[in-house]
Amino acid sequence: YFLFYLGNSFQYPLPWEQCPINMTTNNTVKECSGSSPTSYFWFRKALDITDSIDESGEFNPIMTGCLLAAWAIVCLAMIKGIKSSAKVMYFSSVFPYAVLFIFLVRGLMLDGAMEGIAYMFYPKIEIWAEVQVWRQAATQVFFALGLGYGSVIAYSSYNPIHNNCHRDALMVSCINFMTSVLASLVVFVVLGFRAKNIALDCVTQNLGLLNDMATHGTNHHWWPWFNMSDPASVTIPEYREWYHRYRSQVGTNITDCDLDEEMSKGVEGTGLAFIAFTEAMAQFPASPFWSTLFFLMLLNLGMSTMFGTMQGILTPLMDNFSLLGRHRTMLTVCSCALGFVIGLLFTQRSGNYFVTMFDDYSATLPLIIVVVFETFAVAWVYGADRFLDDIEIMLKWRPPVLYKYLWKYVCLFAMVGLLAASLLRMVFKRPTYTAWNHTTASETTLEYPGWALAMLAMLILAATLPVPVGYFHSWLKNRGMGPEGELAGQEIDRERYTKCNSSDALDSNSQHAPSVEDDGRPRASFLPLCLDHYRLLPQQEDVEEEEEDTV
Repeated sequence: YFLFYLGNSFQYPLPWEQCPINMTTNNTVKECSGSSPTSYFWFRKALDITDSIDESGEFNPIMTGCLLAAWAIVCLAMIKGIKSSAKVMYFSSVFPYAVLFIFLVRGLMLDGAMEGIAYMFYPKIEIWAEVQVWRQAATQVFFALGLGYGSVIAYSSYNPIHNNCHRDALMVSCINFMTSVLASLVVFVVLGFRAKNIALDCVTQNLGLLNDMATHGTNHHWWPWFNMSDPASVTIPEYREWYHRYRSQVGTNITDCDLDEEMSKGVEGTGLAFIAFTEAMAQFPASPFWSTLFFLMLLNLGMSTMFGTMQGILTPLMDNFSLLGRHRTMLTVCSCALGFVIGLLFTQRSGNYFVTMFDDYSATLPLIIVVVFETFAVAWVYGADRFLDDIEIMLKWRPPVLYKYLWKYVCLFAMVGLLAASLLRMVFKRPTYTAWNHTTASETTLEYPGWALAMLAMLILAATLPVPVGYFHSWLKNRGMGPEGELAGQEIDRERYTKCNSSDALDSNSQHAPSVEDDGRPRASFLPLCLDHYRLLPQQEDVEEEEEDTV
């Protein structure tokens, strides 16, 4: 989508600024005149969307080409491994900040920016009891921090053994928080500008209707006290004060012009970027420049997210299967090709409905389940105290004990409660999606059909089953080894730890030296060994005394 809009941004005027003309009737296209130019361009020109998820339609050739180009970029950026993807991410991570600051400065100069910021910070207590709000908030945190994907674990596994992970965790959290605030400010100043323009147009239209009534000799006691001949002099609060006082007497053709209602439209999902933002940028001076900058930023954000996600997939595969590790390039190409094939599901004419389905359910609920498993595994199975011991070895100081209780109780129970509430909501309230009706040129809410619900259930199971399956596989494997096999494995791991902590740890010619990455650092699968076997079993204390000097 970003590539398609980026390519169309090099036009003046922008193709979504005005409704196209029907060459047959020489009139504005009905579907566009019934909605808006931005909505028409998104649903008809970009998606060519069907009226429901049941109507699959053929593949959208433009979107299929854009999908191929996007995966080609990801493949080329990651084909040389961690070093090449890290270099690309330097630009893809820094560039969006520059664009956000530029948009913020420009947005603060727009009429309606302050109203947008006030709407952003004004708390709405009545929606705090909605499960959907908390689920979306948790999903936003997971997406922003990369939790549950494995990308953070994959990248951090390349750090030195004594890296200050505590500092990094706090720094990443603070940067993520400040980035979210910055992005939210940009979003709401632009939405405030868009909403105020729409509300002012609404006031002008209603005053025009009142003027028409005045020409026919209509003059009632509820007639407005402000100057209707100059709509620009009438403010939105003045008009709304008059409307709410006499709305029962003015008739149905005179409507309210609510700024907050306009702010709430199109502020989530794809509607935010491709309808609300494009509509606002179309009113900017030099709109093609701002549109190009905006979609170039979104493209960079999408690419950097994909780099982290792919690294979270490729790194465990290469660490656990030596054959794949020796053919990194082929693995990267094949993984990107598989991603392209799977992505064809979303390039159908009904593909955006599947995007919504994955975003609302298949990508969020499994994330919560995976993070619940991760928290339970670290805090209870591995042990929070043991994990704090590992961190103490890395940092040379012990983190506060507060973390232990947060991991074991607060975070775990909060996520389990959120997961249970989300599942109960799905059971008692059938999931719905928003569809585009080309006849009425409006969005309608439809229920997912039975086959879509079955697909949802299978996707959620497919995303979460590897966790318990992997655990039972490991348990059965260790059980089959027996006590002697386990001790032998521990002796090998202990010898590896000795190598890890010695000066020749990176000597790849040594018989027991750990395998290393192309940048000379130990592979991700080796680093946990250095921590896990630092503390020896009681049966090995005599061996520890003999090798104390070596260690």
